[in-house]
Amino acid sequence: MTRFFRAFIILQSVLWNTFVHDSMCRKLYSCAILCHIKLYNIIPLLMKSISPNFFYTAASFAVLGGLVSCQSRQKPLNIVYIMTDDHTSQMMSCYDTRYIETPNLDRIAKDGVRFTNSFVSNSLSGPSRACMLTGKFSHKNGFTDNTTCKFDGTQQTMPKLLQQAGYQTAIVGKWHLETLPTGFDFWEILPGQGDYYNPDFITQTNDTVNKRGYVTNIITDESLDWLQNKRDRSKPFCLFIHHKAIHRNWMADTCDLNLYEDKEFTYPENFFDTYDGRLAAASQEMSIAKDMDLIYDLKMQRSDKETPLKSLYEQFYGRMDSAQKAVWDKFYTPIIDKFYKDDLKGEDLVRWKYQRYMRDYAKTVKSLDDNVGKVLDYLEKEGLLDNTLVVYTSDQGFYMGEHGWFDKRFMYEESMRTPLIMRLPEGFDKRGYIPQLVQNIDYAPTFLELAGVEIPDDIQGISLMSLLRGEHPQDWRSSLYYHFYEYPAEHMVKRHYGVRTERYKLIHFYDDIDQWELYDLQTDPTEMNNLFDKPGYESIIEKLKQELVGLQTLYGDSIEYRLRDKKL
Repeated sequence: MTRFFRAFIILQSVLWNTFVHDSMCRKLYSCAILCHIKLYNIIPLLMKSISPNFFYTAASFAVLGGLVSCQSRQKPLNIVYIMTDDHTSQMMSCYDTRYIETPNLDRIAKDGVRFTNSFVSNSLSGPSRACMLTGKFSHKNGFTDNTTCKFDGTQQTMPKLLQQAGYQTAIVGKWHLETLPTGFDFWEILPGQGDYYNPDFITQTNDTVNKRGYVTNIITDESLDWLQNKRDRSKPFCLFIHHKAIHRNWMADTCDLNLYEDKEFTYPENFFDTYDGRLAAASQEMSIAKDMDLIYDLKMQRSDKETPLKSLYEQFYGRMDSAQKAVWDKFYTPIIDKFYKDDLKGEDLVRWKYQRYMRDYAKTVKSLDDNVGKVLDYLEKEGLLDNTLVVYTSDQGFYMGEHGWFDKRFMYEESMRTPLIMRLPEGFDKRGYIPQLVQNIDYAPTFLELAGVEIPDDIQGISLMSLLRGEHPQDWRSSLYYHFYEYPAEHMVKRHYGVRTERYKLIHFYDDIDQWELYDLQTDPTEMNNLFDKPGYESIIEKLKQELVGLQTLYGDSIEYRLRDKKL
């Protein structure tokens, strides 16, 4: 390449950055050759209208910064998206230091960003995954709940759009959308919820194969095997690593069973919530005290004891081989013997269940954190880390005893809020936390913009790229919409929708009840005091209802109007 031609290429980059909108420029970094062709054609026109002084200045900036800002972006960026099941931010030390340490997850946050106001639009596994894949709310992508829906794989999805742009796409692990994956060059998924020990996987040939070991380790190893041995190294990639963990019933790896046994976990301040003024909260079936199964959830298995979910636990336990069972039994037998000997009652039993639950959950997180470390180490060793966006999130949040609960579903903070951390590629200088309101429908447009793919108009999420570049958009959203549909079903959480702003949350429970709730998150962050019927909040409620209807209109959810028509 001649010296003149090299200078010409640099000048093209500067001109493009100058005359084209910034987001468009960034989209075209991944298609630098095409950009050059286009610029080659328009350079003569630009030269006629630009003063000599500008060219001198532009050339100077090109030499100083063009090589760094443009040349480094010519290589398309990869994406590694790690999603876990039911991992809540309370159990990540980059968010909350009260309970456990997660050093490898903290690595991602330290070398990138941590979103402090990240939420889902429907706190349930399948619907959340559908929102992520499509960038659309549940009522638009068609997957509203786990009990009645099957994902329409023929519709537009973010992986399909990445494929069309030349990306290799792969998913390993939990799918949980009833139909088989589309839009992936490679996939290997767990049937349904999957198993912790010696799990089955469905392959692209529609065969079911059994893999020996612990599910979190297997998903990581299969993902790294694809990166190392199965992908086309000439193409950028988007790899989805979807873990079963940390889903109920929190069966830890045998090597982690002894962890946290001496730790006494702090009780949330509303652990013994009585649900005054909150009818829907009072009628759920996700109470640690009443609904957490002693055998299935807490592993207190004994032949002479019966619980509603005992047989399901026996199925999970039965998947272990003799060596795994030996380690498992050696750990649990003394705990089981002591538990039935002590014969705890009342509040003492509830407190014991909480501690057992927290320890099991924490052990499952430990394995997950170790495996995230394996992925980061591999990317670094292979020289991929600086050219890859690494995303870690969960399909929703989870209750760690808040309100006396486990599980999710409600629009309350612990389940609506979800962790979101990203390790940014080279060239992105943003570090620390990002406070703007974001939602899981935003992931699809973010990945598309990062890849230089035009974002379709029907995608309802907002790209996070401006936030990752350290910008502060003045017109960023000021409210979030939420809609939960699965009732009657497991845990019996009422159908509801609502709006969340920076300070307030307005929720409408409907179907078999008609109840409104209002919370001031500034004065009542644990959502214990329903202000809806309290005097003095009429104007706030009216504004929030207007905001709610505005969001429903924007996103095309007609539920409010349907309920009004039903009353008439």
